[in-house]
This record gives sequence, C-alpha cells and structure tokens, in this order.
Amino acid sequence: MLHNRIEKKDNLIKTQILLFSSTGETFLRKKSTFSTKPTPFLVEKENRFESITSMRALAFLPSQQWDSKIQTHLPNHSNTPINTNPNLQFKTTRHPLPCFSLDSSKSQTPLTPITPTTPPLVVVGSANADIYVEIERLPKEGETISAKTGQTLAGGKGANQAACGGKLAYPTYFVGQVGQDAHGKLVTDALRGGGVHLDHLTSVAAAPTGHAVVMLQSDGQNSIIIVGGANMRCWPERLSDEDLRVVRSAGIVLLQREIPEVVNIQVAKAAKSAGVPVILDAGGMDTPISQELLNYVDIFSPNESELGRLTGMPTESFEQISNAVVKCHKMGVKQVLVKLGDKGSALFVEGDEPIKQPVISAAKVLDTTGAGDTFTASFAVAFVEGKSIKECLRFAAAAASLCVQVKGAIPSMPERKSVLNLLQSL
Repeated sequence: MLHNRIEKKDNLIKTQILLFSSTGETFLRKKSTFSTKPTPFLVEKENRFESITSMRALAFLPSQQWDSKIQTHLPNHSNTPINTNPNLQFKTTRHPLPCFSLDSSKSQTPLTPITPTTPPLVVVGSANADIYVEIERLPKEGETISAKTGQTLAGGKGANQAACGGKLAYPTYFVGQVGQDAHGKLVTDALRGGGVHLDHLTSVAAAPTGHAVVMLQSDGQNSIIIVGGANMRCWPERLSDEDLRVVRSAGIVLLQREIPEVVNIQVAKAAKSAGVPVILDAGGMDTPISQELLNYVDIFSPNESELGRLTGMPTESFEQISNAVVKCHKMGVKQVLVKLGDKGSALFVEGDEPIKQPVISAAKVLDTTGAGDTFTASFAVAFVEGKSIKECLRFAAAAASLCVQVKGAIPSMPERKSVLNLLQSL
C-alpha cells in the first residue's frame, strides 16, 4: 500500500507539472523568467480586479532591548474597537463552498477561556503537510531527476504563521481545517507542540489535509506545488459564532491566500467591525484579489515578486517598488509591507516616507521555506505588543534570519529567546 501511495503521489506531482505546462510554458520556466519581465496579473477596472494572465512564482526573504516577559492571557472585548499600536492607522453574498459530505469536528483541545488582558494573535489560513525533496537543480521540461532525500513536515502559510506566534511565546489562535488523516495529525501535533491554541481547528471527513511538494535546491532556494485539500474545500457557508468571536477578540488578525477568498472576506469584515487590524499576506493562490477584501485590509504584505505580479509593474529597483506600491494605495490599501529578500524589507504608509529595514544576514542559508511567514508573523507579534514600526521590522528581520538556517517550515520557526539574543548581539 505504501508503494501504491507513493506512485500516486508521483503521478500527482507529474500531473501538477503538466497542468502548469498546459499554459504554453512549464511552471519552472515561468519561475526562472519572471523576474526579468513581470507579467500583469491584476488591473483595476470599475473598482474591481481583473485577471490578465495566470502565473505562479515564489520568492522569499532571508527576511532597543526587548522584554521577553509577556502576559499569556487572552482578551474579551467583543465588538469594542481597539488599536493596540498607535504607530499605524486603521480604517474603521457569501456562497457555499463545494463539499460532497461533511462530518467535521473541532480539535479535541478544550476551549481556552478568553480573559481581558493580552489580545491574541489570530491566524486564519491553511495547514499543509509539506513533502520535501532535496535536489541539486530543478528538472527541465519533460525530465525526471532523482532526489537526494525526502521527508514530510508540517507547514502551510497559515499554520506556519500560527506556529511562529506560538514559538514567540505570544498567545496565538489558529482557525483552519485539516483532514481526518495522518497528515492532519502531523499538522495538529506540530501546532500544539508550538504552543498554538487549537480550539478553532476543524477536522473534516470529506477532504484530505492539504499538502505541498517542496523542491529544495542545494543553495536553499525552493519551488513549491500546492494541493489545496481541506484548505479549499468544505468550509461552512458561514463561520461559527465561536470562530468569529475569537476573530473579534484578537489584537491582530493574519490572513493569507491559501484558503477561499470568501472565508478571508468574512474574517476580515468581522475583524474590522471590532476595530481589529488585519494583515493580508499576498502569498498563496495566483488569482485576482477582490476589492471587497482589500477594503477590510489594514496592511497588505507581498514580497517583491508578488507585488510585481499583482500590479503588473516592474519591481527590480526600490524606485520601481515604490511606484508599484502607489498602485496598491490607489486600491485603498494605505499600508504596504514589502518583503525584499536579501535587500530586507520596507513599510510604505501612504503620505509618509517608507521605513526601510536592511536584511540581517544569516550565517548559512539552508532553506528559505517559511521565511516570509516568519517575517510576517513576527512583525504582527511585535506590533500587537506595541513596539514602534522600526522595532517591529527589526524583530521580524531577526526572526527570518534565524528561520532560513534550519530546514523545514514549522521546525525552523525561532523561539523568542533566540530572536532576542540575536538582536542583542548586533
């Protein structure tokens, strides 16, 4: 049976690559040629986004004294508007998703009482089993190559960001879905081990846990193919009152683009109704972002490649990146946090000069998977703790620097003590 499953996975991987090839170019060729000519992905048309062409490309960044003692209780401020960090400004037709059958249950973790002290980080998003294969180089079109090693680890952008918050010793909730299978147990155990509250993690019977094939090259760079599974299927037409309550009780909410957009819209709308800031990580699906979702987003966080795709503008220089960010501002997103790879990061607030953070170099880059998620989640944690924007960026850069020195996504998320030690050593 194991052999048959492996064969099926191999067939699935080949099918995915052929699907990318059916557009006229292979996925790998698209990735390698993307940076020289950004492909228009979204345009503004009658206050909506319209897709011009579809393409997948991934890019990751390698990227004061801090008090490591924080409170660990959770808040209950329901619909009371909050802004835990005065350094940033905030703006004050669902369709059922396809599912043949649904036999879902919440995680067996007892409900965690919410108390009115520290507002939690709430991450709503994907959970995957990441199937890692280490290779010397990417295969050419039609080519079969052998991997040096292979292993399966917990991942997914949502789970990564939640695990990062938990490992940084900040109260963190994860709202997501896994299948009732071995991969679901792998992800659940990894999140629980990272200190994440799993009261709102749902196990569904009608879909497998999402998974991703991560092709890791010897220089630490990677290419990824995602199979959505439970991340994309069987979500309820309306999230439960319990799920929406924890969203409204958050200090900050993190979203990504590996779950249906209708879910993200519902979460972002609930957060904004309670005055809770929302960060949308641009990573995930290569589909248009609706204006409706952007209306509820306080901070939009793409990397430079995603920014180029989403705006249809070049992003090879900082000036070009700044011009692309202006287009995001025109779409209503007043704050754009751009991850710039080995050039660091920058926060663009409309009407102000950008705040830059240089990269904190890693001793050795082993795996960039999860580095962007580490950066975004670490920024969110520092922000909800009331740090200045410069401190938030610096804290996030240090966490990302530690992340790329360890293989795997969730296993590479650093603990708070390690981040603080790195910052103190600089």
